[in-house]
Amino acid sequence: MGFLAAWLYRVHTSVALVVQRATMTWLPGLAARLVFASVLLVYFYKSGLTKLGDGVLGIFMPSDGAYAQILPQIYEASGYDVSQLPFLPYGAIVLAGTWAEFILPTMIVLGLFTRISSLGMIIFIAVMTYVDITGHHVEAATIGAFFDGNPSSLMADQRLLWIFPLLFLVLQGPGKLSLDTLLGGRMRRRELYY
Repeated sequence: MGFLAAWLYRVHTSVALVVQRATMTWLPGLAARLVFASVLLVYFYKSGLTKLGDGVLGIFMPSDGAYAQILPQIYEASGYDVSQLPFLPYGAIVLAGTWAEFILPTMIVLGLFTRISSLGMIIFIAVMTYVDITGHHVEAATIGAFFDGNPSSLMADQRLLWIFPLLFLVLQGPGKLSLDTLLGGRMRRRELYY
């Protein structure tokens, strides 16, 4: 019995190493980016669209709804009048938050400046969660708790799962099938000629 267990272990390890060597430079980073795209890309784009102002210049002038979503207590304190809020810092915060919902997910999916974009997205999700809890006063059932045995809480469980592929990308990078790798290869070739 010991011989069979040892043989199975060696076969398992050998096969796993072959698979790992064949995929480790491209598949995990690509898979993390595809999971992010599949689960969150459209979510953040739609959320960003709700924050745009009217017309072509709406990208530079967020809607009142953007202030209500990003700075709910400050917006309420202004009497729901955006014109009463100075651009610095409030308008700049809302503008940056609106742009982040378009720019960061796009960069992550393309694999462009992936580590810093993923870190930015983790911070964005953390701030979004903080605002939901303190500014929008979501109820405890929606927040949930870690290790509570309820995998359907919209914040604790889901946002932890949102952050995992981003954390992987921060630590391991986007893999070879990315613009980072393409641009990095071009930069290294240029350095060789100078």
